[in-house]
Amino acid sequence: MKSQRSLSADFLLLAAAWGSSFLFMRLGAIEFGAWSTAGLRIGIAALAMLPLLLLRCDLQLVRRKAVPLLLVGMLNTGVPFALYCYALQHISTGLTSILNASSPLFGALVAWIWLREAPNRWRLLGLALGFVGITLLSWHKVSVGGEQAGWAVLACLGATLCYGIAASCTRKYLGGVPPLAITSASLVGAALLLAVPTVGYWPAQMPGLTAWGALLALGLLCTAWAYMLFYRLIAEAGPAKALTVTFMVPLFALLYGALLLGEQVTLAMAGYGLVILLGVALSTEFIQPERWIRRRQRP
Repeated sequence: MKSQRSLSADFLLLAAAWGSSFLFMRLGAIEFGAWSTAGLRIGIAALAMLPLLLLRCDLQLVRRKAVPLLLVGMLNTGVPFALYCYALQHISTGLTSILNASSPLFGALVAWIWLREAPNRWRLLGLALGFVGITLLSWHKVSVGGEQAGWAVLACLGATLCYGIAASCTRKYLGGVPPLAITSASLVGAALLLAVPTVGYWPAQMPGLTAWGALLALGLLCTAWAYMLFYRLIAEAGPAKALTVTFMVPLFALLYGALLLGEQVTLAMAGYGLVILLGVALSTEFIQPERWIRRRQRP
């Protein structure tokens, strides 16, 4: 078992890696376009994960679950990555990362509708707060940035909805399948399915070294290595604590965007982002007011 200091270092490393993914997606999408960036990112990650799939996973189980694994792969990586790459051509990395942080809200909403997991009153308040924050942030950005910014915001929300559906799909159809098998097999499946749009939308002019370097970082660092670190944190710290990395990712993305791309962080963006994160904290029970109230009521 790792020490608390070592676990904290892993949390920071994972947040830093996932926060940098928005920077690298932007650098890649500028020259490769959305579909080719997403396809290459997943393809590179799939090649890195393939040995683990072949050596450490039950291939018979993978074959039996091939259809849901392909579906989860497209909903958890293929479609969202392409949507984010499109969005990052029109809005900042910081704004994209804040909208991405709302993924647990969509996960809770989909689980409520599909799996009948009704939230308690505090989780319901968290969902309401989170979606109010999303609405205000989106409305503000559309009013400032115009039509292209509006489509980009919708693309981000579509990506977070895909994550929410993928989470419920995983729980419903992939129960008992080890996380490593889900990750590696779904990446390989998504890479195969995205091969056609990756080639079909290949840029007419060969991208430069910066774009290629960004894609290597996306595939190896932000996807393959980051997923393995994430599942290791789940095993060592538990899923609830591992999910707290969600709150740190936007901070790193905002920092990278400000330092390396000269992006501005407005007070409105920061304020609406905090409302979204508060909603996420309540809806995922990271903050539990009932427990605090019970402690206060004890004699």
